[in-house]
Amino acid sequence: MAAGSRGDVVPYTGVGARLRAAGHEVTLATHEPYARAAADAGLAFRPLPADPRGGGAREDTGGTGGSEGTGGGEGTSGSEGARGGGGSAPGGRRALLRTASAFVGRLGQGMADAAQPGTDLLLLSTTTAPLGWHVAEALEAPSLGLYLQPTAPTGDFPPVVGGTRSLGRWGNRAAGRLALRVVDRVHADAARDLRRRLGLPAAEARAVRGARETARWPVLHGFSQALVPRPRDWRTGLEVTGNWWPHLPADAALPAELADFLAAGPPPVFIGFGSMGGGAGERLSELAARALRDAGVRGVVQAGWAGLAAHGDDVLTVGEVPHALLFPHVAAVVQHAGAGTAAAAARVGVPMVPGAGPGRPAVLGPAPGGQRRGHARDPVRGADGGAPHGGDHHGRTGTGAALRRGAARTRDGHGGRCGGGAPRGGRARGGGRVAGGARGGGGAGGRSGGPPAGGRGRFPTA
Repeated sequence: MAAGSRGDVVPYTGVGARLRAAGHEVTLATHEPYARAAADAGLAFRPLPADPRGGGAREDTGGTGGSEGTGGGEGTSGSEGARGGGGSAPGGRRALLRTASAFVGRLGQGMADAAQPGTDLLLLSTTTAPLGWHVAEALEAPSLGLYLQPTAPTGDFPPVVGGTRSLGRWGNRAAGRLALRVVDRVHADAARDLRRRLGLPAAEARAVRGARETARWPVLHGFSQALVPRPRDWRTGLEVTGNWWPHLPADAALPAELADFLAAGPPPVFIGFGSMGGGAGERLSELAARALRDAGVRGVVQAGWAGLAAHGDDVLTVGEVPHALLFPHVAAVVQHAGAGTAAAAARVGVPMVPGAGPGRPAVLGPAPGGQRRGHARDPVRGADGGAPHGGDHHGRTGTGAALRRGAARTRDGHGGRCGGGAPRGGRARGGGRVAGGARGGGGAGGRSGGPPAGGRGRFPTA
């Protein structure tokens, strides 16, 4: 079961395809817009309500036009659902909490509808887990977490949702616990209603989470330790496996117009903000066009949910395109600091210019040796939120310079590979029915070291 933006869902088509190839019956329960992606991977599909593009979540929480792995935080409605722009003021935060609560209320009822007796294993994404625990209890089925981001409290870095700078080890852990309390608060009403519908005894959301922790509920994390090392203080059962890549059909190809554009000149710079930037499409489109012009490079602009559109002989606007097909042909990637987009760029070794937008931490985590890995200088406003060095508050010089450096780095042959090639998957054995899904993001692939609780055989990465 997976909910949120395209990047929160399609990585699980890869997981599901690998499980299916190993002999399992796999069903992906998610929003209707991703039914085609499930079918392409050979998975059964059950719809979940509250499409995150609207009708319960914020309009900037999805990625039909773009990101393959934005990766949201636990309890948010999509990758940016409860943490997008407009939440800085107390009133804005309260409004976002109300929006998120309404979203999870509809989501919980839909998860109850999608649940099927006889399920051998329920796979829960970060967004669906706080409600999926109740569904698993009602089904008397084992469950396993498939998370795309590190949500468990740690002293190594602040929480991925709302955290922007380290508070020290004690402060980071405290902030992480507080973040989970907020999640439980958002899910409280939905969890109470869901338990009543499922015929379960009353239990507070926080108590259910505590019981899972006491039982050391297993969670596999689909990101790369090359980008974010596994926290040193995590408990047993919280494992990092490497990336889960979206399923790509064998006959998948770039659209003809895009293929012709790529062949007509030097590698372009890709610009896309995935599920972010809702309501700011016109401003971001102008900025992208101006940055490409100032840098003197060709560009591919992905519309995303912001509806970006740039025009010109050296610019092409595209819709949904698999990053695995496009990124090997670009000079650099300018993106929204989405975990999946960053991983896709690192996978093929192209330079990246991440923008630390609303809800995106500037530092993903500590790197070995005291170096900071994943530090994201905002290409629009600079690292400190002000104008970039040598530029104005519209990012004219700063963004152009960043694009120019990325393109030059590739032209000069200094791009260097990062993150390796295709992930290496384990082999799953045994039959059985698996329901659910999860979300993706990370770097190098790998495989988990043991069978999931209640499952059979080894769990594959995809």
